[in-house]
Amino acid sequence: MAVPQQVTSRGQNNGSTAVDGGQEMVASNADNEWDEERLEEALNTLKEMHIQVMGPTNSKIRRSAHISTSQHVLFLVNRKLLAKMSRFFHGDSSSESSSSDEEELYSEEEEEEKAEDSDEDEDEEGDDDESSSSDEDGVKKTGANRFMRDADSESDESSDEDRAKIVKSAKDKRFEELEGTVKAIENGQKINDWGSISAEFDKLNRQVVKLVQAGTTPKVYVKAISELEDFMNETIAKQKVSTRKMNTTNARGLNAVKQRIKKNNKDYQKDIDAYKADKEAFMESDEEEEVVPKPKKPKVIPGADDLTLDDDDEGFSTVGKGGRTLQFTPESILKHLRTIMESRGKKNTDRTEQIKVMEKLYEVATTAYQRVRVLLTLISTRFDLSTGGQTFMTQEQWKSAEQEFGNLLKVLEANRELVVVENAEEWEDDDKAPTVVPGQTLKIPGSIVSYVERLDDELTRSLQHIDPHTAEYIDRLSDEGALYNNIVRSLLYTESLHKSDQAQVSQDSLNRIVMRRLEHVYFKPSAVVSILEENCWKSIPTTLESAITPRSEISDATTLVNVLCNYLFINSEGIIRARAMLCQIYFLALHDNYYKARDMMLMSHLQETINAFDVHSQILFNRTLVQVGLCAFRAGLVYEAQTTLQEICGSGRQKELLAQGVMIQRYNQVSPEQERLEKQRQLPFHMHINLELLECVYLTCSMLLEIPLLAQTGSSPDIKKRVISKTYRRMLEYHERQIFTGPPENTRDHVMQASKALAAGEWKKATEFIHSIKIWELMAKPESMKTMLSEQIQEEGLRTYLFTYAPYYDTLSVGTLSSMFELSDRKVAAIVSKMISHEELAAALDQVNSSIIFRKGVELSRLQSLALTLSDKASGLIESNERTLETRTQGTANAFERQGGRGGRGGRGGAQRGGRGGGRGGGGQNAPRQAGGTQFTGGALGAAVRA
Repeated sequence: MAVPQQVTSRGQNNGSTAVDGGQEMVASNADNEWDEERLEEALNTLKEMHIQVMGPTNSKIRRSAHISTSQHVLFLVNRKLLAKMSRFFHGDSSSESSSSDEEELYSEEEEEEKAEDSDEDEDEEGDDDESSSSDEDGVKKTGANRFMRDADSESDESSDEDRAKIVKSAKDKRFEELEGTVKAIENGQKINDWGSISAEFDKLNRQVVKLVQAGTTPKVYVKAISELEDFMNETIAKQKVSTRKMNTTNARGLNAVKQRIKKNNKDYQKDIDAYKADKEAFMESDEEEEVVPKPKKPKVIPGADDLTLDDDDEGFSTVGKGGRTLQFTPESILKHLRTIMESRGKKNTDRTEQIKVMEKLYEVATTAYQRVRVLLTLISTRFDLSTGGQTFMTQEQWKSAEQEFGNLLKVLEANRELVVVENAEEWEDDDKAPTVVPGQTLKIPGSIVSYVERLDDELTRSLQHIDPHTAEYIDRLSDEGALYNNIVRSLLYTESLHKSDQAQVSQDSLNRIVMRRLEHVYFKPSAVVSILEENCWKSIPTTLESAITPRSEISDATTLVNVLCNYLFINSEGIIRARAMLCQIYFLALHDNYYKARDMMLMSHLQETINAFDVHSQILFNRTLVQVGLCAFRAGLVYEAQTTLQEICGSGRQKELLAQGVMIQRYNQVSPEQERLEKQRQLPFHMHINLELLECVYLTCSMLLEIPLLAQTGSSPDIKKRVISKTYRRMLEYHERQIFTGPPENTRDHVMQASKALAAGEWKKATEFIHSIKIWELMAKPESMKTMLSEQIQEEGLRTYLFTYAPYYDTLSVGTLSSMFELSDRKVAAIVSKMISHEELAAALDQVNSSIIFRKGVELSRLQSLALTLSDKASGLIESNERTLETRTQGTANAFERQGGRGGRGGRGGAQRGGRGGGRGGGGQNAPRQAGGTQFTGGALGAAVRA
């Protein structure tokens, strides 16, 4: 038969052959009628083909591995065609076989359409998906069966073998959980979320218990708790100076971490110290076994075969942009430096990676010129890590920069033909290094002075941010010795360049470095300066010598400060000279040379021009003024000390004026920029002047001056009341208004109660109150200080007694006063003579009888005193009224005055001239008179009104 042959034939043209065969069948049906036998025979043939295609256990069509897609489509087309033919030829036949066959064809047709759609989708997934989804008989699963998995399925077993199996031990899982918790703590630190940090910290401690029991402490845990403690200390320090309070949740979490972390870290203190000593070496040690992942087959990248890898010891190489390996050779150093310099200041620049690159460049550098260029760029890049006023260099980065700066000085000292100056031209040729002509110098652009100033500023900035009551501050302060060594070596190098004619170093650079050295010395005691200088010169090679401060001639701190200041007096001007003078005055006052310090302060006339200087110089002036006042107090000069300290301590802004803290302004609005600048000006804690000691000295001096003055004013009302210290007066008045005063608790209470006792003549009680102040122990010689205070209280107690009780005595024996105040007769006679000569006491001293004779009648009575007081108040009221009238009438105060015998204003012109108002407004004799007998002229304003 034609139809079966066409359907079963195989080849590339099966589809076209089947269609042509179908058309021939239809044409033959039109010409000749098919009998039922031929049709049944064709259907039976198709059934056999259908059974061959279908599986024996499933009635749905499955694509076999040996049947192509085109053959399957051909079969479906022929089957649909035969179904239509059977319906046409059978008509209403009741044959069971034909009807059953037709139903089977319909049901199979629908199932085959579904199977065809699923086959087309699976064809797009590729041959791998077909092999993984087929069973051992090659039968396609549909419906729910496609999600079922046979136990003996070869495709599933093959897919399981292809999939990588990762088996983790319990220790590895715990370690991963620990790392996840550490990551959560780090995320909490970034957003300052102490609530989550507290919860994760508790979770971290629970997780680490099992790991510690199994072996050593995980280094990730040591790093996490160490950094968390540092972050906590930094947050607490910020909260102390910040005006914004932390919210309740954060504060509760911070307190919880603070309470637990100190106790927790004690158990791991050894590991924490090892980590802080060298973080990289601690984390890179091979004590812990890390989980090594299964190596994956690398993907082949086109064009990557020609890349050469310059592997280092660890089997890695540095890769730059575009995936190319960076090769560090002496010839490529200048090119790398050029690239780094061009990327400075740009966004998304990884400075840490640049630092690592330059460290490798320094290792491969062979010539001194290359080392100098690399070090200059490396130090500048480290400084770029801390841009802005809010951040500061870490101690690790600062020490690295300090060591590299020391190496730079060593290279320059060993190679005198290389000179680093600011006005040098940059070398443009990166392929070829410059050659040095013998006898000449090669100038390299840079500034040694700027580098050492930046190191100094970064150290000061870090000390500003660190809590001064912690061990970290002491550790950071120890770096000042290394910095001072570099300052001195920079001074020696700059001196040598200044002597050279080819270098052309300005005098200003030398003055700046001398000033930096002086600023590290002036506020320190002589013993500390001597130790600092001794250690510094030990670290400097003996071949280096200074012309400004020779090694052999600088024997003590006083000589050093004098030499440095005299050099700046001669070679500088403006702010540097003024600051040098203030530093020398401060140093003299610190070492109890009061009169020399006072004379230099007065001769400098800085108090007249200090307002024109910058803020830092004004702060130095205030510090010097306070130190001079303290020096006067130590010398027993109470009046000079009070006068000097009055301007600073009387303002109530000691912290702000001395740059030792930011005052919280209640009513003044301070912008964030002003607050930031104010914080930048703050001095490190080791340079502070004790404010409590300053207040104690000021109040004690005010007490010794104000109490006798109050007694003198009370006994002589004709003397106008003058106030020496308004601050002290306010405190004293507040203390007197108190109904009940308990025992003194602080410095202010001690001074106030001593003042009350001294005013009552109880000088011994006042002495006890003053001596019980514990702040005197901070002075250099506390015992001599207390002795001086006792003598001062005795003398002022005698003066107060004489002022208070002079009206009640006719004569008073000197011996009585001597025994009363435990002073010698000669001392009492001297005090009384001084009071008489200054006209403070109306009396005479009888040296024969050794007595004091008081003059009577000099004192005013109570009525006379009240009358004088009333007269003073009346005159003050008149002056106030006149000023108010002139203000309201804008200078024409005589506009509406009456014309009388006093003239226009007060009778100074009489009727002839009309006073001040008569001549201008017609206020003379011929002026018209108003009804009632009074004449109103009005002056110039009255004439304008009448017109």
